Parts: sequence; structure tokens; C-alpha cells
Amino acid sequence: MTTMQNTVEHLIVHQLHKEPNGPARVALGSAPLVVNSASQRLIDHLCELYGTRNGKGFGKFEADDAGYAMPGLIRQYTDERIDFHALSQQMMAELQTRAEAEPLASGGYVLIAQVSNPAMQFLFVALISEVIGTAISDDMNVADSIHLDMDHLRVAGRIDLGSYRAGGERYVSFLRGRGDVAAYFKLFLGCNDVHTPLKETQKLVKGLEAFANEQAIAGNERDEMFQRAHSYLDALGDGQGEVDLATVAEQVFPAAPAQLQSALQNEDLGINDGFVPDRRAIKPLMRFKANGPQWKLEFDRASLRSGAVIYDKYSDTLVLSNIPDELKKALLEQ
Repeated sequence: MTTMQNTVEHLIVHQLHKEPNGPARVALGSAPLVVNSASQRLIDHLCELYGTRNGKGFGKFEADDAGYAMPGLIRQYTDERIDFHALSQQMMAELQTRAEAEPLASGGYVLIAQVSNPAMQFLFVALISEVIGTAISDDMNVADSIHLDMDHLRVAGRIDLGSYRAGGERYVSFLRGRGDVAAYFKLFLGCNDVHTPLKETQKLVKGLEAFANEQAIAGNERDEMFQRAHSYLDALGDGQGEVDLATVAEQVFPAAPAQLQSALQNEDLGINDGFVPDRRAIKPLMRFKANGPQWKLEFDRASLRSGAVIYDKYSDTLVLSNIPDELKKALLEQ
């Protein structure tokens, strides 16, 4: 994955103190930080981690300003009625309230940054815990070293400010994680990630087709890949199982699942995990459907390999074989 050049416009670090089943309190940073090489590396690493994490939810702000603080705060911030420092402090007050209501929530450092890169300008929030490692001191002694646990980023979210200003539908994203801990952070962000299984399944099918094209997967290999995808998603839809992109990648492209997983979690697709596949939307994996001004066609994709359907690109003609008797009779009567 290519690392995008990030410009850190504002950055501040606060702290949320909370033990599971305990009260929550905050310690506020006194002022936004001056961005140096260390903080730039931190932001770059966090943004890259966030981009590669599987299982993100996408949506927009809830319409209920009374029940959710974040929509009003972002509106005030983009209208320049509050500055970044005040925004971050009020965000921490909302985070404290939400964490207090979730017994299993735990504390850590809360990094809030406004970042811009060639793709977007966004507000990034991450809750990062500490971990004890080992270091060698200048006098060659072994000592404990406390540092940020970057490898286990589980609580983070992002607000695409440009899309928000433009009235977009999917300008908030967050790590879905597991259980109620992720749910409280979604409430903190004020995100409505309602999604329909039909649309999410269509996006997944689109992602599978795009991956096959990009990797030049054709012929029988393409048919077999789509057959695996259809069988797995159809079984999920029949049994009301939920989609997990990592598992889909393992089932559909076992030769290199990480490669397919990376393609499916591309944020341009914006696929939400956790939906039950709509079985109507997976038909394109097995069936080819097209139409022109005077005709409509639909046939199994495998027909192109079996010879039942032949496309001659030089004469720009499509030949159908094994015509059933009923169709032949109907054609002769025309």
C-alpha cells in the first residue's frame, strides 16, 4: 500500500482514565502540539494502520442533535464558531460521558488531529493504550520502556470534512471492533451507519469483479473464483450469517486471501462488515446480463467457456448454440 503524504494541520493529545467497570475521568492537554518529526511519524503510521484495518463502519451523523453532541460540535467548528482546541475539549467531555455508560470501556491516550492529504481533509480520533516493552539504556542495562500500543489499534474514527461540507452520505467511518466497546465509540461519533444488505452485497460483488479484472483473472479460474464467492455468500444469506471481509477473502481466493482482503476493504468501495448477504444481489457472479436498444441478454458466465455462447470480437457478433425447441419455434413464427 502506498503511503499518502499527510499534512498535520492541528494535533492534540488528551487522556481518558477508566478501568473496566469503573468511573471515567479525563486529563486535558493544555494546548495543541507543535508538529515535529516524531508526531508526524505517529500520524502517518496511525493513518496507514486505520486504512488497512478490516471491519469499518461507514455513515453520516445522526439527525438528533439533542441526543448526539458530535454533529453540533462539527457544525460549530466548520462554521468557525469554535477553534480546534475548544472542539477537542468538548469532544473529550462527550467521550467521557459515553465511556462512563459502557462498563467494559477502558482508558488510554486520546489523539485528535486534523489532517489533509491529496484524497481528503479529515478529523481523526484514536484511543491508544500503553504497553510495556524492553529497552537497552545508555549504560547497557535492560530497562522497561513504556510506549504506545500501535499494533492493537481498536478504537478510532475519522470524519471526512470535505464530504461533510458537501452534504455527503458516508463522511464518518470508525473501526467496528467487537461488542459494546465499539458501540460506545460509534455513539461518541454520533454516526448513523444504517446500511441495506442489498446495497452492501452489490458493493461486495462490484469489488470482487474489480479485483478479478485488476489481477487479470480470466477463463476457468475466474469462473471458479466467482463460483466459490456465490456458494459462500448464498450459504450466508440462507443461514442469516454475517459477512466478514477477512473470511470472504479466505473462502473466495485461498491462494492469496490478504490480497483480496486489501482490495475489498478499499475505502472507495466503503463496504460495511456485519451484513447478511442479499441473495438477489449475488446473481451477477454466476449470470451475465446486458441489454441494447433492441435486445436483452442473460446467460450463465460459464456458457462463454462451454461454447454455448460465443463472442467474436472481430465480427462483433454473439452466437448462441443449443437453442431449445420452444425458442426455435417462436423465432420461426416471427
